[in-house]
Amino acid sequence: MAPLSGLTWDHPRGYSALAAAAAEVAPGQGLSLTWARQPLEGFESAPIAELCAAHDLVVLDHPHVGEAVEAGCLHPLEEVFGPAELAAIGARTIGPCLASYRYAGRHWALPLDAATQVMATRPDLLETPPATWQEVLALSRGGTPVALSLAGPHVLMSLFSVCTALGAPPALRPQELLPPEVACTAWEILSELAGRSPAALRPLNPIGILNRMAAEEIAACVPLIYGYVTYAAPASGTALRFSDAPRATPGGRPGGTLGGTGIGLSRRVTPTPELRTHLRWLMSEAVQRGFIPDHDGQPSARAAWADAGVNARWRGFYAGTAATLEASCVRPRFAGYIAFQTAASERLRAALEAREPAARAMQALQDLYDQSRPGGTET
Repeated sequence: MAPLSGLTWDHPRGYSALAAAAAEVAPGQGLSLTWARQPLEGFESAPIAELCAAHDLVVLDHPHVGEAVEAGCLHPLEEVFGPAELAAIGARTIGPCLASYRYAGRHWALPLDAATQVMATRPDLLETPPATWQEVLALSRGGTPVALSLAGPHVLMSLFSVCTALGAPPALRPQELLPPEVACTAWEILSELAGRSPAALRPLNPIGILNRMAAEEIAACVPLIYGYVTYAAPASGTALRFSDAPRATPGGRPGGTLGGTGIGLSRRVTPTPELRTHLRWLMSEAVQRGFIPDHDGQPSARAAWADAGVNARWRGFYAGTAATLEASCVRPRFAGYIAFQTAASERLRAALEAREPAARAMQALQDLYDQSRPGGTET
């Protein structure tokens, strides 16, 4: 069959397992496949339809699904694998990873990689991670360097995560992004922490923050940051400890905003038996517990996150954060959400800089949402 082209993101978590599988496994399955890479930010700037026009397989984040459906550039997975097989995948997938790719009544990507905002700490600087937001605030007020991830879309993701811990994940009601009272409480927490967050980390994405954190004593705790397993057992630098995101109260819901990625099949590819075989292999429990984590990936199978061997290799990263992933909120996915996410994050950073009252900032956020969102509900 003709060679296939895939597009993923340029980090070992995004490409190592896929590239190794394409080189070592796919030929024996009768498949010729190569993976191109681009920076993670490239998926935010290029329309999903353009990426699908250039590649047969595209790694995407769940908020892109609405735009992909509107453009008609992905195969619905129900036509590739069937509802029963998708239900079986969903049953063994951790948290809402598969459900996040369901839109307009069908699924549009296979959840290969699982991630959410969790807590990262330096064990040598902080003996016990804080469990609640009040404990995080107490640490910061006491002089412990606590940092926030505020660059790109992460300031908005952090707001969603704190609101989730407070019992109000985003878009529970179709016309309301966040309940105003909860949003203001969450924003006040973030605003206080942002005022003491190391300025040098503000322009950095999560990878940049984790790099600095592992290399120098710039922060002891980042309460919300997308987890990258490779920093739990690095080849060099200080190993970071990852644990559940803070809760509002002891024993409450840990608040994280779902990230991770899925593999979508563009309309330009014909889903052949060989391609189905390869994708099934990637999603199988044995591969998720072995091949994927062995190649720096973050599997989506729940069994992998509970696997004793996998946790031993990666110093408890998975067991320490699984509860947050199980409870993570899903972002809206309507066509136009990505543009809203960009504009909203810029507006929130401006609010932090100006020390704007929480009520005004949250109303501005809702106004942007109203302008961006089409009518109806997501299903």
